[in-house]
Amino acid sequence: MELTLEPELYSPSVDELGNYIDKVPCITRGIKCPCNSRPGKVYQNHSVLASHIKTKVHQNWLLNVNLNKANYYVENENLKTTVQNQRLIIAKLEKEIQNKLMTIDYLTQNLQSINNNKTVNNLLEFD
Repeated sequence: MELTLEPELYSPSVDELGNYIDKVPCITRGIKCPCNSRPGKVYQNHSVLASHIKTKVHQNWLLNVNLNKANYYVENENLKTTVQNQRLIIAKLEKEIQNKLMTIDYLTQNLQSINNNKTVNNLLEFD
């Protein structure tokens, strides 16, 4: 059985003015670009990704990312809240599952002890 490595997701760098710019990273296991020019396409080396980021579709995507920086920040904060709420829900559900498992174990032990206490004294009268 081989270990499958997922490609990384490309993210642009930030310049000193806070704008997103393209900078081709070191590629170790492939990289996917979120610009949707070719969904699912994995770029395996530096030169292929470098030529991709020069395309018009990718440049328009980067421009859109720069224009929506404030929206991405708000979205990120909302997602942080959602994740925190989901963690609380998961913890609560895990606690409920643990309580139910303990109840099942307790009832199983009681049922086994009841079944063990039932003995047949006269095998001729056994149904």
